[in-house]
Amino acid sequence: MKRAIVMGGSYAGLFAARVLSEHAEDVVVVEPDVIGDDGLGRRTPQRHQLHALLSMGHTQLERWFPGITGELVKGGALLGEGDDVQFYLDGRLKAPVPGARMLGATRPFLESHLRRRVAALENVRFSQAQATGLVLREGRVVGVTTAAPDSETTGETVGADFVVDAMGRNSPLEQWLVRHGWDKAPADHMRIDLGYATALFHRGDELGSTVIAHSSPGPASDYQPALTEPGALAAVEGERWSVVLAGYADHRPGPDREEFLRRMRRCVAPIRTVADGSEMIGDVKTYRFVESRRRVHSRLNRFPGGLVVVGDALASVNPVYGQGLTLSALAANALGAYLRSNPSPRDPAWGYFRLAEAIVDGAWQLSTAADLAQPHVTGPYPRGYRVQKWVADRLTEASVRDSAVNAQYMGVVNMELPPKALTDPRFLARAARVLLSS
Repeated sequence: MKRAIVMGGSYAGLFAARVLSEHAEDVVVVEPDVIGDDGLGRRTPQRHQLHALLSMGHTQLERWFPGITGELVKGGALLGEGDDVQFYLDGRLKAPVPGARMLGATRPFLESHLRRRVAALENVRFSQAQATGLVLREGRVVGVTTAAPDSETTGETVGADFVVDAMGRNSPLEQWLVRHGWDKAPADHMRIDLGYATALFHRGDELGSTVIAHSSPGPASDYQPALTEPGALAAVEGERWSVVLAGYADHRPGPDREEFLRRMRRCVAPIRTVADGSEMIGDVKTYRFVESRRRVHSRLNRFPGGLVVVGDALASVNPVYGQGLTLSALAANALGAYLRSNPSPRDPAWGYFRLAEAIVDGAWQLSTAADLAQPHVTGPYPRGYRVQKWVADRLTEASVRDSAVNAQYMGVVNMELPPKALTDPRFLARAARVLLSS
């Protein structure tokens, strides 16, 4: 291709630009935000929140940006391995997973390193502008209209052979397509009414070599605030702890510092230790996530050629499960696989959407099945949900007690294995033996 345009320059857009750099002579990333020295942009409030990079996300990061893990660690990020990574269920430390690895870093820090890598590519350039619409001709996208940031006046029209929507959850792409006579992609929704809050703390040696500690409520009963609070902490750059707490409906965490510390003291031991012995830095940052949503483009009968969707614009699921960054990377990887098949940019990218939606479907199954266990979430429930939940609860319990069960369980959680790995007969048999032996 001569030119490809990526609309949106955050994590998903940067990954897409890296992939497109191997297939287009000129890649233009259109991003209206001014990114500060701290890597933060003012248009993405959730960047302040603790973000998890699942194992598969880390694998894709290193695949597309070789050597970046070393760069991140040199800059202050921490790489947790083995016992440095701890997962708790109802206050109980889960069985260790041999070979477990997770990276402790804030999203702005991670994203700023990706941006530098992408900006260094000879055929990629950044345009500080906002995309305002598409130019379509003969059933395909041939360009993007842009304007100065926060301006309603259309400025330049940039021609393109291929366009990527990486504008996030609130992308206006659907409205643009409707104006041109195209249908919206069918969407699945699940209202979860989640709130979460993140605070930073000075980090010393209070937790030894711990890099990641994640706590969740148990599966066998409805969520009750009297149990251990769901939350996580990560050792991040700048000798800091990043701590996130989550809650649903009326139990959403607020911005009050003292209340945040009180909730931390109802968490598992590592988070309590930080609450009691570390100084909070700055304010508590809150964010509300009302519903999970995915758009399923393969259900459409027609779609413009030369146009694809990645990141949260494609699917945005409950952030408690940490799938967002990894889904963005895997969608970009699917885009690479699709482009290597030498498709015509004049045709709809059905091959890409099938690949990407298969990835999204696995994440959607996991997150929505867990969300349906919350008493305030009302569905829709899949057929056989009660049986599925009973089995899932027993597998979760077995994963607390047995390393082999937990390794496969966490392989699915970390998106290294598909959800069907939890229905493997040998896995189910081992889980049953673990439960019967207790």
